[in-house]
Amino acid sequence: MNVTANSVWNNCLAFIQDNIQPQAFKTWFEPIKPIKLSENSLSIQVPSKFFYEWLEEHYVKLLKVALTRELGDQAKLVYIIKMENTYGNREPFTEQIPSTNRGQMSPQEMDVPIQSKNPELKNPFVIPGIRNIKIESQLNPNYNFDNFLEGDSNRLARSAGMAVANKPGGTSFNPLLIFGGVGLGKTHLAHAIGVEIKDKYPERTVLYISAEKFTQQYIESVKKNTRNDFIHFYQLIDVLVIDDVQFFSGKSGTQDVFFHIFNHLHQNGKQVILTSDKAPVDMQDIEQRLLSRFKWGLSAELQNPDYETRISILKNKLYRDGVEMPKEIVEYVAKHIKTNIRELEGAIISLIAQSSFNKKEVTLELAQQVVEKFVKNTKREVSIDYIQKVVSDYFEMDVATLQSKTRKRHIVQARQLAMFFAKKFTKASLASIGSQIGKRDHATVLHACKTVDNLAETDKQFRKYIEDLTKKFS
Repeated sequence: MNVTANSVWNNCLAFIQDNIQPQAFKTWFEPIKPIKLSENSLSIQVPSKFFYEWLEEHYVKLLKVALTRELGDQAKLVYIIKMENTYGNREPFTEQIPSTNRGQMSPQEMDVPIQSKNPELKNPFVIPGIRNIKIESQLNPNYNFDNFLEGDSNRLARSAGMAVANKPGGTSFNPLLIFGGVGLGKTHLAHAIGVEIKDKYPERTVLYISAEKFTQQYIESVKKNTRNDFIHFYQLIDVLVIDDVQFFSGKSGTQDVFFHIFNHLHQNGKQVILTSDKAPVDMQDIEQRLLSRFKWGLSAELQNPDYETRISILKNKLYRDGVEMPKEIVEYVAKHIKTNIRELEGAIISLIAQSSFNKKEVTLELAQQVVEKFVKNTKREVSIDYIQKVVSDYFEMDVATLQSKTRKRHIVQARQLAMFFAKKFTKASLASIGSQIGKRDHATVLHACKTVDNLAETDKQFRKYIEDLTKKFS
């Protein structure tokens, strides 16, 4: 049998997959690429130094067992780190070497710190005419780690946030990009990291700002011809937290100025924390050179909380508010509101208010009424499975045919429509949509969405398909 790097690594993956959680496997092992097999030594490529460190810290025993099964007791694992030129100092049974094709900045991308012509620091957060250069963090102390409960849906992001808070600028989580759907806790976690850093390192300058406000400040600086002062101000920050960075889409001037600020902070060991409603791979109208920086550190996803986490969130909310509620009512709310944390807490607040204002006892019947109204008023998120079923039924085929590899025109169009509606009606990433609709990659989904947009403009019949299906999902 011809033993190759691919075959050895695939066997290792099969063993590893049986021994860890699916989410951990997807996050830490799917991105790895086998490169070379030399006698008893397997070389694998990992996306960053952070990946190397995390694998060594959490999965080195599992890797060793898997590789020893394939290559014997003398098995050795060599890491090739993409996009970095850093050497590790730990070599248990593994070693790391820098990739020869690592990304390098072109001369025009090299960051030159821009010094302010005016020696007096211009602080965009201060009202003109008031002499005050003290930088307030703009953090909300109510958003902290104590009330950001851990669960399977947020464990990676929360752990990374804690690591950053303990050692800002000193980990490979730089930048730390937290992404996920509405109401899942991105802003809460971003504030919590900043609050923890301020507590541990009071001398450090921490600043939280929304991408929208950053853009407004930049536009104002251009109008007043103080762009250099604006850049200089942000280059002095030790920990910069920017919320909803997807707001930069299509704003080339803001992207350019943030690019320079980011480079300066990163090169000087400062910490950058970003939040977004999309993964970097799904961000459109963001310059490639900026997207590549977003991918330097860690992109951690916040997912919909599972049932156990929803229970914990509700109990914590009731405890903080000093309210007692029967167990079966808490369980009923957690069972029926699954979309996000904001809606979950909103429902329990409504329940408390109804009980308090109407002098009613909190009963299961009252909970059912409140939850029913709440769910009706909340737009439900349609699942990808549901979308595939509706589209398949509409075109009178089964889901297996929709997902198949066939290139028959009507099946391809049905598949493209399913991808289009999945992107439109769910918060899933393009990679996740592709994976669930016939194991395609994110590029296929992007192409499908563009094709549907084009056909909608040029093909009357196709436009009718979209209109009919849209009604079914409304």
